[in-house]
Amino acid sequence: MAGIVLLLLWFASPLAAQVKPGLLEPAVPAPEIVSLGALLMDAHTGTVLYEKNADAPIPPASLTKLMTAHIALREVEAGRASLNETLSPPRESWAINQPPRSSLMFLAAGQTVQLRDLLLGLAVPSGNDAAVAVALRFAPSVKEFTAMMNREAENLGLRLTRFTEPSGISEYNMTTAREFALFCRFYISRYPGVLKEFHSVPEFAYPKPDNVAERYREKPGTIVQQNHNRLLKDFPGTDGLKTGYIDEAGYNIALTAQREGTRFILVLLGAPAVWGGDKARDEDGRKLLTWAFDQYRTIRPILGEPEPAQLWKGNQREARLVIAGEPDFTAPRDRGRQLYLAAEMTDPLIAPLGAGEQVGTLILSDDLGELRRIPLLAAEDYGEGGFFRRLWDSIRLFFRKFSRR
Repeated sequence: MAGIVLLLLWFASPLAAQVKPGLLEPAVPAPEIVSLGALLMDAHTGTVLYEKNADAPIPPASLTKLMTAHIALREVEAGRASLNETLSPPRESWAINQPPRSSLMFLAAGQTVQLRDLLLGLAVPSGNDAAVAVALRFAPSVKEFTAMMNREAENLGLRLTRFTEPSGISEYNMTTAREFALFCRFYISRYPGVLKEFHSVPEFAYPKPDNVAERYREKPGTIVQQNHNRLLKDFPGTDGLKTGYIDEAGYNIALTAQREGTRFILVLLGAPAVWGGDKARDEDGRKLLTWAFDQYRTIRPILGEPEPAQLWKGNQREARLVIAGEPDFTAPRDRGRQLYLAAEMTDPLIAPLGAGEQVGTLILSDDLGELRRIPLLAAEDYGEGGFFRRLWDSIRLFFRKFSRR
C-alpha cells in the first residue's frame, strides 16, 4: 500500500479495537423521515449510521417472508432440498384459500411448481400462497414451520423477533428495525447470490405452461406482476430486499443498495397506513440512502502479516503477530484515501505469552488524523527460555533501560 509509515512506540495498556470517537459524525445531518422505526448500517462492517426508534417492536408484515426464504435456502444449502425440485402445491397453499387482501403468486389445484419459483413468488409479488407452500415443503404443518422460524430467530440472537405464521399477514409477528437489519445483513452474507437471483428480479410471470395440466397449456392464464420494491427502478444501486404492508404495521421495507464497493442496509418500519403511505416510505428510503452514500464509504485496507516483535526471556527470539478481526471499517466519504500505519507495542515484550494475548495496537490514520485501532495479538504460545537466556536478557534490559534514559 502506498504511503504506509510504520512506527514502533511504547505501549502500556491494552486498547480495544475501535473507530476513533467522533469520526462518524456526519458533515450533514440525516434527513427527517416519517417512518416510525428505522436503522441504517454499513452491510460490510455492521456499523450503524442512523437509527430512529430502532428497538420499538413493530409487525414486520411481508418482511417475514425473508425468514421463510432463509429457512428454505438453509435446507437447500444443507442438501436436504433443491431449487430445481418440482412440487405440487398443497390445498392449504392455493390462492383461493388465502386470507382476504393477500398478495399472491396464484397457486392453484393441478399445478406443479419448482421450489425456485416459489422463492421468486415470495420475493417478487410477495405471495402469501408461496409462503404457505414453502412452509409445507419443509414441515408437516404451517405451525411447525413457524416453530422452525422462531428457533432460527433465537439462534441468531434476535430476542424481540417472533413469528406466528410464515407470510407476514398476522399482526402478531413482531420485530424491530435493529434486529431485522441484523438479520438482513446475515441473510445477504450467507447467500451471496440471493439478491441477483431473487430480490432484484423486476417481474414475475405465473403460471406458465409448464405449471399447469396439459389441457390448459395453450392458455395457462399467466399473470405478470411487478416487483413491489419500486426503488429497484428509482434508486441506482438498489438490488433488494423486500416490502411489506398490513394495516396494523403500516408500510415497511428492507432495502439494500451498493455503489463503488460500499453497500448499505436500511430497514424502515411503520410508515403511515394511509393512502400514499407507500410513497412516503419509499421517499424515506431514497433520502436516507442518498444521505448515506453522500456521507460515508467502506474502507478495505490491504494489510500484510505484521512484522514479528522482539521477545525477551523467551524460548524464541521473536514473537509472530496476527491482526485481530477484520481491518475493514466505515469512514466519512472524504477520509482514508491514503492510509498510514503505526504500531504501538508492549516494550519490552517478555515471555511467557499466550496465543491470542494482546501485545500491541495497529493504528490506521490518514492526513487528517487517526481513523481506526486494531489489536495485535500473539499468534501462538511462547514459553520462557532457559536460565541463561533469561539471565542474559535481564542484563541486556538493565543496560537498555539506562541507555534510553
